[in-house]
Amino acid sequence: MQRILVIDDDPAVTSLLKRGLSYEGFAVETARSGAQGLTMAREHPSDLVVLDVMMPGFNGYEVLQRLRAADEQLPVLMLTAKDADADQVRGLEAGADDYVMKPFTFEVLLARIRSLLRRQQLDHPPVLRFADLSLDTGSHVVLRGERHIALTSLEFKLLYQFLLHPRQVLSKDALLERVWGYDFDANIVEVYVKQLRQKLEAEGEPRLIQTIRNVGYVLREN
Repeated sequence: MQRILVIDDDPAVTSLLKRGLSYEGFAVETARSGAQGLTMAREHPSDLVVLDVMMPGFNGYEVLQRLRAADEQLPVLMLTAKDADADQVRGLEAGADDYVMKPFTFEVLLARIRSLLRRQQLDHPPVLRFADLSLDTGSHVVLRGERHIALTSLEFKLLYQFLLHPRQVLSKDALLERVWGYDFDANIVEVYVKQLRQKLEAEGEPRLIQTIRNVGYVLREN
């Protein structure tokens, strides 16, 4: 299930999108401010963000800048009541992938969202790489340098999440939801991270999955 984060201070908009997108099969989270949206994006990485421009505190452009700093590949669709060409240009130049004017019809917004998600899948490389680690999403081959690493299906899914979000801290709850997909004891994440580390470091290779105390884990070099 693909995850969509809606950041908008208008409760009518967030209610409409949560209801409509959930009916279309997406997992939807909503935030009423830029600061709340950034926290949710950090703790529960999404597949796409719908972002309003005019909000108190951090406006949409500032939120977009911070989202891009954390994940350059994250699709972002901006919503705004402004209709000036300069505002559209500013949003696109700031890194937005698409731009929809308010008021909008849900059908048009849904089509834009699906188009962005399809484009991301087409552009996404079949082989994910970080440092000397590679994961082939087609053949399920995982290599550390020249060494082949045999992983279980859950270990593969866990590593895939880290490689999708390199250098981004992932909470245990986020990993639990994305890998196991249902409510489960969060301690299972620690068990599988330990198993994954043992396999990735079996021949003395440096650690890539780092622990962030009281937060979660991050894929990065020391």
